[in-house]
Amino acid sequence: MAKRDYYEVLGVAREASDDEIKKAYRKLAVKFHPDKNPGDKSAEENFKEIGEAYEALSDAHKRAAYDQYGHAAFDARARAGRGGGFHDPFDIFREVFSGSSIFEEFFGRQDPSQPHRGDDLRYDLEITLEEAVLGCEKKISITKSIRCATCDGSGMEQGSKTRVCPTCAGHGVVLTSRGFISLRQTCPHCKGSGRLLEKPCKTCHGEGRHEHNSEIKLRIPAGVDTGSRLRSSGNGEAGFRGGPAGDLYVILHVKPHELFQRDGDDLLCEAPVSFVQAALGAEIEVPTLDSKVRIKIPAGAQTGAAFRVKGKGVKNLQGYGYGDFHVRIQVQVPTHLSVEQKAKLREFAALGGEDVDTNDKGLLGKAKNLFR
Repeated sequence: MAKRDYYEVLGVAREASDDEIKKAYRKLAVKFHPDKNPGDKSAEENFKEIGEAYEALSDAHKRAAYDQYGHAAFDARARAGRGGGFHDPFDIFREVFSGSSIFEEFFGRQDPSQPHRGDDLRYDLEITLEEAVLGCEKKISITKSIRCATCDGSGMEQGSKTRVCPTCAGHGVVLTSRGFISLRQTCPHCKGSGRLLEKPCKTCHGEGRHEHNSEIKLRIPAGVDTGSRLRSSGNGEAGFRGGPAGDLYVILHVKPHELFQRDGDDLLCEAPVSFVQAALGAEIEVPTLDSKVRIKIPAGAQTGAAFRVKGKGVKNLQGYGYGDFHVRIQVQVPTHLSVEQKAKLREFAALGGEDVDTNDKGLLGKAKNLFR
């Protein structure tokens, strides 16, 4: 049976954001989780399917490959020894629900006093077609949290300690009763850590991190396109309690070009040729994004005729060579003729047996034949 489209599996649009994909997965994972559907083979298969879809679409590189090649992207990588398939969907479930109240309800509470990974960040970057096709380096400035240098992320002044939270007695949770129901909630005093800082760091006020404007250098590979996503590892939000930083995901947007258009890995442009060049044939020089190419125009070429220069297009991101460069000609009809030029053209028409003052051989002539 053919695999379903991953976007269809999660019920999201192809342009869905990371948050939309994550929310869709959470909802479906709870619905089809085997713990909630014991013995239901259909639910188990659905759970595995949405896990596979989420792993592909939640990773920037895998999603870009899937958007371009579909399921074949992962088959090709497996055959080439570049990928090992998908992980256990239960591991994905634990990852996406890590630290969430839903996950805690199913599997128990994480210890907030332990280091936590920082959040991932998104940055939208506009680049030119030249930069997308040829590759480039860019510098971007973002405001993000970084680890506090004063306390090295601990949130405490040097030499100080933590003490047991008196509100929850170090458990990190408090029990509240509502009628016959007892609810366990995160301690509002220590925020679930079970401990309080004796002397919070004066620089970060106990957070272990603070806001900072950072400049990040990005290497943009040749061949990217609008929607391509680059990951800058460790350049997201700083972790909590000294945990590792998240990642920065840069979403690329390519500006339209005045002369060139892109179609996958191919580049297209229109080149003007004179009436005489089109009639007699010529060799013209056409610019590309990084050089020039020469195109031979055969005699009698018409507007719209296309010519291909192989291998002068865009580099394929998957390593499959280069696309082609296509040139479509536009025959330029002169608009300002001298008396002598007009006379020569009439002479040219007469040599071909054409009467330029009548249209019997053209559209009107054909129309007359219809009504005889």
